[in-house]
Amino acid sequence: MKKKVLSIVLAGCMVMGSLVGCGSQASTDAGAQQAAPAETGAGTEAAETSAEKPVEEADLTETQKIIKEAEGMTMEELAKKAIEESNGMTFYGVGNSSRGKTALPLFIEYLQTIDPSYTMEYDWQQPKNNKIFEQLTADSLKSSGTFAMTLIQDGNQIESKMVQTGILDTYIPKEWADANGTTADTYEGFLPLQTLNKVFEYNCTGSKEYKNCWDFVAKDVHALYMDIDSEIVGKNFLYMLTEDKYATWLKDAFEALDSESQAYFQPTINEMETEAADLGLGENGKYALAWIKLWVESYNAQTDDGPICNTLVTDSATDQCGLLVYSKLRSVEESAGVSVNNVKVAAYQDGYTGIGGFGYCHYLFVTENSPMPWTACAFIAYLTCTEDGFSAWGKDMGGYSSNPEVATAIETTYNHAKDGYDDSGKNVFDAKNDRGYDWWTTNGELVLEDPEYCASVSFTVGSWIEMLTKYSDGETEAAK
Repeated sequence: MKKKVLSIVLAGCMVMGSLVGCGSQASTDAGAQQAAPAETGAGTEAAETSAEKPVEEADLTETQKIIKEAEGMTMEELAKKAIEESNGMTFYGVGNSSRGKTALPLFIEYLQTIDPSYTMEYDWQQPKNNKIFEQLTADSLKSSGTFAMTLIQDGNQIESKMVQTGILDTYIPKEWADANGTTADTYEGFLPLQTLNKVFEYNCTGSKEYKNCWDFVAKDVHALYMDIDSEIVGKNFLYMLTEDKYATWLKDAFEALDSESQAYFQPTINEMETEAADLGLGENGKYALAWIKLWVESYNAQTDDGPICNTLVTDSATDQCGLLVYSKLRSVEESAGVSVNNVKVAAYQDGYTGIGGFGYCHYLFVTENSPMPWTACAFIAYLTCTEDGFSAWGKDMGGYSSNPEVATAIETTYNHAKDGYDDSGKNVFDAKNDRGYDWWTTNGELVLEDPEYCASVSFTVGSWIEMLTKYSDGETEAAK
């Protein structure tokens, strides 16, 4: 993972970035994914020489100077700066998660433990339909922006639309760096709040079982999935499947199928061999493209993961399956005809083979034209370095703090490994018992978003995906 180098853009020069992403992580008890883009120098010799030198104070913007100072400060020192800056003011944040609104009053309460007279109003916005990039871009045109900070997902677009353009700045809290055995100066990466996972689940009220990841793209199977045009991070999942590691996982899973199933998939795999070569993929790329083609041409597009979960847990959804955010199971209310026990998490089942789901990150940034940079840094530190700060997200299984100390504290408090146990210690809802980040990224074969790789294939593989014919309401668009 590479941290954005804070450097001046010299006249006539432009520093270009490349990504290194979620494949690197800090190992913790609960697990934590850390991902970020790297930036390498390109352009004139002067720009390259400047990039090789230590970042000088004069090279930094005013916001970046504050960030650099903040990175050497403790949480309490930052809190005092935030109190001076924002007392009696209104703090505006924007993010992909509504939980930021839940965390802000807790942050205010923390600041009030230092100064009881402190007050701050707040407003948290959650743009729909991936409009957060447009909203931040528009706000960046102001000399002083409205939004102090953001919580944002999709490393691919973050790098190209937000970081390379200078709209967002990375801040690494001292306590977070200490917990991960690094320093702000040496850490290279965006700051991840957490990794979330989407997992394969299926309704088990009938006799059908899904024992292999290829079963989800088998004949007449139409898995429920949030459409890749509705949630762009879902497209990153498909991009990642073409990376050598995950393409090999798909090949190995294919070879574990019985001969009849192999015979069904083989023609598509053969068909994809030339495509894989044309796209510059590795030797197992044809398996990835075959799975992607079958998935896109068969999945039943949905608008959100909530409705997918609500469908799968009903008695009437016999044999249906889907790929959805794992934490949605937590909100299921047991009733006649509805139960968590109506579904199984595919990767948890004995004998299951192949990818179990997809993992992606939420990242935290200070806006370059932040009206409250000190308060933004303090809030980000609070979210990533304290159990209370992360508690807005920590109550859910399937979301893993990037801070190993916070991850351990969250698991101690919420015990997600036994979310499905009742008060008497009986395992009543096994699907809710989170195996944890370390399990998911090993035994569970969770595919992890790597912003660098996604960016490198977003045009080639992305254009190829756009040419595929989506399944819709029982018939293909072409057949309509």
